[in-house]
Amino acid sequence: MRKRSRTSAVTAVPPPLPLIAPMLATPGALPPAAQDARWAYETKQDGQRAMVYLPGDGGVLLRARSGEDITAAYPELRPLGAALGTTPAVLDGEVLALDEHGRADFQLLQSRMGLAHSPARAARRAAGTPVHLVLFDVPFLGESLVRQSYVRRRVRLQELGLAGPYWSVPGAVTGHGAEALAATREHGLEGLVCKRLDSVYEPGVRSRAWIKIRNMRSVDVIVGGWLPGRGRLAGLPGALLAGQRAGGGRLRYVGGVGTGWSEAERLELARLLDAAASARCPFDPVPRIAGAHWVLPRLVGEVSYSTRTRNGLLRQPVWQRLRPDLSPQESAADLPEDLR
Repeated sequence: MRKRSRTSAVTAVPPPLPLIAPMLATPGALPPAAQDARWAYETKQDGQRAMVYLPGDGGVLLRARSGEDITAAYPELRPLGAALGTTPAVLDGEVLALDEHGRADFQLLQSRMGLAHSPARAARRAAGTPVHLVLFDVPFLGESLVRQSYVRRRVRLQELGLAGPYWSVPGAVTGHGAEALAATREHGLEGLVCKRLDSVYEPGVRSRAWIKIRNMRSVDVIVGGWLPGRGRLAGLPGALLAGQRAGGGRLRYVGGVGTGWSEAERLELARLLDAAASARCPFDPVPRIAGAHWVLPRLVGEVSYSTRTRNGLLRQPVWQRLRPDLSPQESAADLPEDLR
């Protein structure tokens, strides 16, 4: 008697996707002009980094840079699994919330972040503030691509044809770095990421093969208070509370600045703040800041920052220097017209 073959009843189960930590960029400057043609330039936008796991069965899993599962926070991205097809893949990208001008707005995105454990709330927010996923790398596509060059990975990514209502694969410019950086500044974008064309994908590594350049602006601010540092910095300023003039001459709070000074500058600031101590908060309206020490609004400083939130707060502010040459009345520490 002939035995029946059992091989036809066995279905191959694809192996699980590898867990891949995102490759990170190092802050820096544009590559030398002589090496410009060896680099690609991508627009840097202010969002939430996400590794996208697509097993090829229509499913999708999003993990934040920390490894946390954030899939449920962005229900509008679930159809991406079906859009890819049956090839298992791991994609690298950034989740953005876009304003009316099509620019990334981190404050808008904050209303969507942190909702992975509240699917119902996430669905309601998605209806009013949908996100957009920009995809810029593919470290796995049926097989590991981490040892392949950036150029080859970009070709494989673009061949997937991933263009949808809530996701896209933006282009990259090869060479012309100075022009690309100037264009980001002209359009009010966060900055530029420079990627070496021959670079491999280095999971979890902050690599010099990727360089990020953040467009920073500068502004004069008036110091209205400070927060004490911790540990060995107890009693010394850990952050300065900055303001700018709004309508009617009132001082409006625009954020806390906690980096940018040397130890010698910190001691000098401590001396000046102590001499200007006041029991009254100079900001109008009074911000709710626990542990704040108020001062007379007579110190002016220069601060660099990336962007402003919708209510005028400075994002990623860095202290540059005191401006003893300016008085609070003579400084240019005025809020923009649309924020007053």
